Amino acid sequence: MNDAPTPITKEDLEAALRGLVDDSSQSIVDTGTKAAGIAGAFAFLALAVTYVFGRRRGTRSRPVVEIRRM
Repeated sequence: MNDAPTPITKEDLEAALRGLVDDSSQSIVDTGTKAAGIAGAFAFLALAVTYVFGRRRGTRSRPVVEIRRM
């Protein structure tokens, strides 16, 4: 009934920490990939909207210049 606790060794700690680091680094890579895709899509959308509104503004405010010969 009196089981003596076994001491925690350096190898036990290293194995536990390696398991945590491997799991978290894979999660970080997956999250970074998703975030990069979303940021790229948002940047493309912002450029497209800017282009469309820039074209519309240019056609509205373009002056008409007439040249007459006398």
